[in-house]
Amino acid sequence: MYHSSTQRKHWTFCSGQELERCREEANRNFHSKAAATGKVQQNDLRLLKPHEELAICKHYEKRLLDFCSVFKPAMPRSVVGTASMYFKRFYLNNSVMEYHPRIIMLTCAFLACKVDEFNVSSAQFVGNLRESPAGQEKALEQILEYELLLIQQLNFHLIVHNPYRPFEGFLIDLKTRYPVLENPEVLRKTADDFLSRVALTDAYLLFSPSQIALAAILSSGSRAGINMESYLSESLQLKEDRTTLAKLLDGMKCMNNLIRKYELPKSEEVVALKQKLEKCHSLDLLLSTNSKKRKGYEDDEYVAKKPKMDECF
Repeated sequence: MYHSSTQRKHWTFCSGQELERCREEANRNFHSKAAATGKVQQNDLRLLKPHEELAICKHYEKRLLDFCSVFKPAMPRSVVGTASMYFKRFYLNNSVMEYHPRIIMLTCAFLACKVDEFNVSSAQFVGNLRESPAGQEKALEQILEYELLLIQQLNFHLIVHNPYRPFEGFLIDLKTRYPVLENPEVLRKTADDFLSRVALTDAYLLFSPSQIALAAILSSGSRAGINMESYLSESLQLKEDRTTLAKLLDGMKCMNNLIRKYELPKSEEVVALKQKLEKCHSLDLLLSTNSKKRKGYEDDEYVAKKPKMDECF
């Protein structure tokens, strides 16, 4: 149950400002450790700033979702959501300058397959990489090297509660207890679109899965011109509970704002930031960490087999 979970206790935050503080602290900690090597100053311009790290994370999280979307055999949405959550959590407390997101994103997907019992062999997993057999073997070696680190950085909190199960629950509830809506399935497509878009934002770190699922239902109803007020007031019995209703509607507005404000970094910005990131890794700032292991792959093209469309990696 979510309400007694580690997700609620340790990984659901009060505000976006709290998340920003976590990321800034992770960036600051790396700057301090790098300066301690004597190779750079605390505020060396070669090191990434917090907003640059966030842009890099956005780029690689989108690539993680793209990798999962073309994975063979088809990866369940719950596994994709778990992998995405691992990635978000990891970089709340770690810097991309210390652990390269190219290999972390694959390790997140690999671990999510195990935890959510999506049974694919390690050979099947790396078979989805656009690499030679030797390259796939190298990828698997790095994934396995990072797996324990990822688990440790997640504080061994591996169970992730996604919004997909409560979403299906709300649809069933609409079908059985809300006759006003003749065919609740008409809400599915736009609700799925809402869930896909909100997954890229920080919403999973700010709201419960049921809040996100209900927001998807309400957003879909609103876009279809369907008034869902009676569902909230009568079926969910929120008519007399004004506080909960107001909190629910405020959360929905916040999620819509997160979606509206979310922007992926432009391709030219990504290219520049990748170059800066590679220079950071080439400095070997953390002598206690194996540089080859930390850096990940030289080539950014290996991560996924391209779907039948042009994609800028």
